[in-house]
Amino acid sequence: MSEILNNFLSCNKEYSSNFGTKKDLAIQPSKRVAILTCMDARLDPAKFVGLVEGDAHIIRNAGGRVSDDAVRSLLISFKLLNTNEWFVIHHTDCGMEKFSNDDIDAQFNLAESESINWLTFTDNEKSVLEDVQLLKDHPLVPSEIIIHGFIYNCSTGLLHKVC
Repeated sequence: MSEILNNFLSCNKEYSSNFGTKKDLAIQPSKRVAILTCMDARLDPAKFVGLVEGDAHIIRNAGGRVSDDAVRSLLISFKLLNTNEWFVIHHTDCGMEKFSNDDIDAQFNLAESESINWLTFTDNEKSVLEDVQLLKDHPLVPSEIIIHGFIYNCSTGLLHKVC
């Protein structure tokens, strides 16, 4: 086994030994919110907005973008698990802002016909606005869902409201 795997299993044993009443948490998030954010390891959305287990759904992907799968997760979060407020949180110094779709395609030696929309962007604030608007315009997203847009500053830990 790898050193990392051994460490993970050891930490998991310690975590489970203090699991207590967490087994009784409801499947629905208690704060009725969902957060879509980036997978960047520098972000700990639960910590930077004061959440604990059971409070919210956290959906993460590269760039925190509104992809088809993010929409799927958010819609399930709303319709089946009763969330009614969503947060789209991008962040400063994001890798998806540093590369283009062509750059990433080249890393995989993809031909133009095989290209994937990697959802890269060049303007962080604009990407948040676009993602929030995509959600608001989606035919399955009801207008009563409150949708916020933010940028998390990796240098200060502060959230900047975009919309």
